Amino acid sequence: MLDDEPGEDDVALKVLHTADWHLGKKFVNFADADRPKLTRARLDVIDRILNVAEHNSVDVVLCAGDLFDEPSPEEMWWAGLAEKLARRKWTGRPVVLLPGNHDPLTDTSVYHPSHRFRSLLPEWVHVVDRDDFELPLSDSAVLVSRPCRRQSGQNDNALLLPERMPGDERIRIGMVHGSTFDMPGHQTNFPIDKDAAVRRGLDYLAIGDTHAWKEYPPPTAPTVYPSAPEQTTFGETDTGNVALVFFQKHGRRPLIRKERVAQWTWRVETVRDIESLRALMTDGSLRQVVLRLRVEFHATPAEYDEAERILADLQGTPAKHGRVGVMQIERDGLELDTRDIEQVFDGLPAVLRATARALKDAEASNPQVVQRALFQLYQLSRSRGADT
Repeated sequence: MLDDEPGEDDVALKVLHTADWHLGKKFVNFADADRPKLTRARLDVIDRILNVAEHNSVDVVLCAGDLFDEPSPEEMWWAGLAEKLARRKWTGRPVVLLPGNHDPLTDTSVYHPSHRFRSLLPEWVHVVDRDDFELPLSDSAVLVSRPCRRQSGQNDNALLLPERMPGDERIRIGMVHGSTFDMPGHQTNFPIDKDAAVRRGLDYLAIGDTHAWKEYPPPTAPTVYPSAPEQTTFGETDTGNVALVFFQKHGRRPLIRKERVAQWTWRVETVRDIESLRALMTDGSLRQVVLRLRVEFHATPAEYDEAERILADLQGTPAKHGRVGVMQIERDGLELDTRDIEQVFDGLPAVLRATARALKDAEASNPQVVQRALFQLYQLSRSRGADT
């Protein structure tokens, strides 16, 4: 902690800042059996976020946009969120929901005052449904916010927030949703100026959009992305968090603490030999892992057979849970070593040996198909060898 940072016991305001829940995300690139697990995880994490808020006795929960994956999600998602919020018997702890670019405020969106979602929310839940939204958080603190009204745009909603008025010594927090401003080559959407927090006289700018944890200077007016509380795709880094922010007074640097809430971990691994694949079978941490496994090695028929059994155990079958929570297998790199394939079939009936030789001769023209056929022939010979 820096010298000018407040201690947790010497604060005027405690805030939990979260964003990018993406409730209702469909995960179309995953198997049918796995999609519900990943989609439900978006809703399950809400309980852990609210538990962190309770445990730390925060004064307000700020939800900085893209809470839904689309502006008009299915009822199960907005009704599920409303139910989770209604279970909390909170008083004096507002929760503020901000429309982002995935779920903008429109005449037909879930956030519109006429939508039934709004009628299900407890009175302490506020939706940012005005461009001049302002919510007093205490006698010495205030929130100013502005919604996204469409899915794309070039307005800097942070610079459209009101400036600090002369003599205003309150802690001023801004909340908007917009693109990061330090990613060369990426198209910006609702871009946020690096100096927006200072130019609007804020003590903290709570934003959402980028799914990774990021803090930007200056120290007395930081701009923060809290990250998506559950990762949404492979390749995202530093996800799974919320930000706990402790303020002492206007002009003093707030204490910002990263708090992990994610249940799922996403991993990409490559195995290049049968020993590495066997090692995964002893990994007891895979139940809450989304694993993309690349299998890249030449295997003898016996190793190929073992690899297939291990992959089935890891991924699971319709009749059996797998050892991995959610798994994608890239098996194009698993190749059957056919150099000694004729020896494998030595001693078996002539028809099997002749079939193996014919397939081996055709391998160059279509190696993947031929290797798969040879493996199936190998399996057949093992299962029926005694009878044939």
